[in-house]
Amino acid sequence: MAHTIRDKARLLARVRRLKGQAEAVERALEEERGCADVLMLVASMRGAINGLTVELMEDHIRHHIVNPDNEQDAARASGAKELIEVLRTYLK
Repeated sequence: MAHTIRDKARLLARVRRLKGQAEAVERALEEERGCADVLMLVASMRGAINGLTVELMEDHIRHHIVNPDNEQDAARASGAKELIEVLRTYLK
């Protein structure tokens, strides 16, 4: 997966932010903060993990299936673009 190596710094930064968010949830639970506060922290984590998932899936599509920017077949390029957009929308 050479593309993950190329994007290693960016991906690791996302993972480190997620780790910080998980630690915030842990602190909130230890401090017995209200459920609404904890739920907001968890929702933030879910959004961050979805963002990481989309980034990884999009890179996978572009590098291992079809890169719509370089594809000569218009139908395949269009299909790949649509799939990427659906993933972005679904995991928003």
